[in-house]
Amino acid sequence: MERLLNLTAALLTATRPLTRAEIRERVPGYPPGDDDRGSFRRAFERDKDALREMGIPLVLREVPGTDPVVEGYLIPRDQYALRDPGLEPDELAAIHLAAAAVQLDGMRGTEAIWKLGGVPAGGDGADTLAALPTIPQLVPLFTAVSERRPVTFGYRGEQRTVDPHRLSFTRGRWYLDGEDHTRGASRQFRLDRVEGDVTLGEPGSFERPRSLDAGGSRPWEMGGEEPLDARVRVDADLAGWAVDHLGGDAVVAEDADGVEVALRVTNRDAFRSFVLGFLDHAEVLGPPELRADMVAWLQELAGEGA
Repeated sequence: MERLLNLTAALLTATRPLTRAEIRERVPGYPPGDDDRGSFRRAFERDKDALREMGIPLVLREVPGTDPVVEGYLIPRDQYALRDPGLEPDELAAIHLAAAAVQLDGMRGTEAIWKLGGVPAGGDGADTLAALPTIPQLVPLFTAVSERRPVTFGYRGEQRTVDPHRLSFTRGRWYLDGEDHTRGASRQFRLDRVEGDVTLGEPGSFERPRSLDAGGSRPWEMGGEEPLDARVRVDADLAGWAVDHLGGDAVVAEDADGVEVALRVTNRDAFRSFVLGFLDHAEVLGPPELRADMVAWLQELAGEGA
């Protein structure tokens, strides 16, 4: 670790790229020897991999004024330094907790969170509590959501162009919510069904709906299925949360034992996930086909568990 710190400092403060020979001379901790083929080279190769694994941008560039051309190593300050994001203490604490408790499988470079003072997962601090699966489309879609870029991808044999509003992870799957240009309506897409690469459009091309900022996203309305008007009964223990989440307009009946809410459903998968979030504090009252669908789905889950 001391050698890695010395190597990072040397490459950050260098005014030009350093050759391997110069690194061997300037950085303490490397095995002795004058050759570039033995123990030094093996140790240096391991150190390069370690720095890149930690998200440190180690680059190989031409050393100015050399003839024949010689290449050396450098850590560009503009790529290494993190711009102050202006986070409040509670926001920074939330990032630390998420970075320590949740790991994205197969993703490299997440150690960059250490620049904000985070604790590496599995180190001294919170242990990793969950590992979320990743797919190739996640990286461009995260970029598209944050920069408000429209995206184009294949889905169920069609090319779809979407203004991406939100990414979510529910019951083991990643979903994208957004405005589908082809359908002219809000839709939800399962990312494991996206076909091929995701193409990004120009940044700042659309405005994010205010309902998302207020926590009003309703994924059960983001589907292409035949609309159904659902009635759900939520008991008193969670009635307050349901009203806060859905808004008072969704309430059709209320008493001391709970509330009855009305939902327009065009995505049954998302509707089932929403209702299941209440555990045994909610009941689907109707229509009969939606209630039967919910019962059959739960029975199937129970059968798999048995």
